[in-house]
Amino acid sequence: MKINIGNIEIENPVFLCPMAGVTDRPYRRLVKRFGAGLVSSEMIASEAMIRAHDRTIKMSAPESDEYLMSVQLAGCEPKTVAEAAKLNEDRGAAIIDINMGCPAKKVVNGYAGSALMKDLDHARGILEETVKAVDIPVTLKMRTGWDDQNRNAPELAHIAEDVGIKLVTVHGRTRNQMYRGSSDWPFIQSVKDRVKIPVIANGDINSCEDAVTAMEKSGADGVMIGRATYGKPWFISQVMHYLKTGEKLPDPSLTVQRDLLMEHYDAILQHYGMQAGARIARKHISWYTKGLKNSAEFRNKVNKMTEVDEVFELISHFYDPMIEDLAA
Repeated sequence: MKINIGNIEIENPVFLCPMAGVTDRPYRRLVKRFGAGLVSSEMIASEAMIRAHDRTIKMSAPESDEYLMSVQLAGCEPKTVAEAAKLNEDRGAAIIDINMGCPAKKVVNGYAGSALMKDLDHARGILEETVKAVDIPVTLKMRTGWDDQNRNAPELAHIAEDVGIKLVTVHGRTRNQMYRGSSDWPFIQSVKDRVKIPVIANGDINSCEDAVTAMEKSGADGVMIGRATYGKPWFISQVMHYLKTGEKLPDPSLTVQRDLLMEHYDAILQHYGMQAGARIARKHISWYTKGLKNSAEFRNKVNKMTEVDEVFELISHFYDPMIEDLAA
């Protein structure tokens, strides 16, 4: 089940989706530890990268334990995106991914993200300039189209392959759908039919069975998983195992989950600093504990806490009784 992205061979065709505000370094490192074939930075504005904003640099800085890592760039000017790609290549990125799928208003209003699917000539210019600027593989992430009347992903994929893009990922919704409705995995087959480069299916892959169905209906070479990994950095490893063996792996024990949460919390604090990190970590704590006994009350307490030591203590007090009950 290997995939080649240019001259890079990837053993496992299950990738982590780039997600703004989520796929930072602490998160990527955990997911990568569980064997994700490829992890990605958050979407980065190319212009901010060129201006060397400290926050932007921190978003894209690769570490050895994240390899393979892709840096995803957004932008509307070919030369700007190309320059940002070159900067990231020089800083150690293994792959550059161009975002033509983000549906957010602030992105499309700047004529970036999925807005580029409305002007394929301009999209070609961005892809072509970026491929020329770097020696590492360049990939593309997009949607099925802008709206139901303009589902032009197959045409854009053909253009991308023509200018040297090495892989395309398709989220099975239009921009106007945002995240409503269902991901149209069968439509991705029409993209696969137009190109020889690998195609990755994305959208609504929330279980191991979903991954199999998505690949069967789309003909895709692999899957990219996003929101289903929230609070479950181990989920991609479960999907990979199921694709290879048909066997479903259980979730880690509550002891392991507790330890992962504490490790992740500490890594966030180290990465962002105590004050900012404590705020950013709250959503992750909520995701890890969702569905567990008394989790709503626990989250309510955590979200009001300002002292880091108290948060660590509360996490222990939350998990330990459940762990003891299971051991009894």
